[in-house]
Amino acid sequence: MITKRIIPCLDVRDGRVVKGVNFKGLADVSSPIELAKYYSENGADELVFYDITASAEGRRLFTDILTETAKSVFIPLTVGGGINTTDDFDRVLKCGADKVSVNSGAIRNPNLIYEAAKLYGDQCVVLSADVKRVDGEFRVFAKGGREDTGMEAISWIKKCVDLGAGEVVVNSIDTDGVKGGFDLPMLEAVCNAVNVPVIASGGAGGINDFITLFNTLPRVDAGLAASIFHFGEVAISDLKNEMKRNGIPTRI
Repeated sequence: MITKRIIPCLDVRDGRVVKGVNFKGLADVSSPIELAKYYSENGADELVFYDITASAEGRRLFTDILTETAKSVFIPLTVGGGINTTDDFDRVLKCGADKVSVNSGAIRNPNLIYEAAKLYGDQCVVLSADVKRVDGEFRVFAKGGREDTGMEAISWIKKCVDLGAGEVVVNSIDTDGVKGGFDLPMLEAVCNAVNVPVIASGGAGGINDFITLFNTLPRVDAGLAASIFHFGEVAISDLKNEMKRNGIPTRI
């Protein structure tokens, strides 16, 4: 079986890693360079680096800190924030990213996914979807979860995969930072709609949330989290040992 991946997420603002609840109330955590190095050396399978205010502020993702971060890690690095053109893909990949995550840029121009997949390959294009329930419907949000697009999320995600996205990160705004567990109904709906790797994001509060995720939804490929790793509440080595004890394939 394919091993399940554990992915810490670095939400970066003004050159620092930050973390909030429901995408709000951001608090300073650490240097992305130091944190990325720590995770690379301590069992993380991949890393995600988001410049979380690039889209909302209408600017390009900063590259100096990204370049330094990429130099310090030896695991796959996915980077997103302010990705609006294939030139942005090119710039971020040249800084050392392995995959590029697109969110608001794809909402503005879905063809960006097709163009980037054609240039760099499907495996390089990651759709990041910020999803929240609105009137009983899964709805896509833009600009770091600030703006309701009015689009139904599952059909949007399927469309993006059809255009060439090779992986999907499903960020549940409803469960983000709440630490009550992953949004299993939302993730199940996405897994049923697409046939590419699905990464669960938002809601992890402890080791058991990952065990529940992978046992309940074996089609989910990876679990992504931030604060529980950043603040030392869960050690990746402990999480992976528990996964192994539960028969979940993992890289120790």
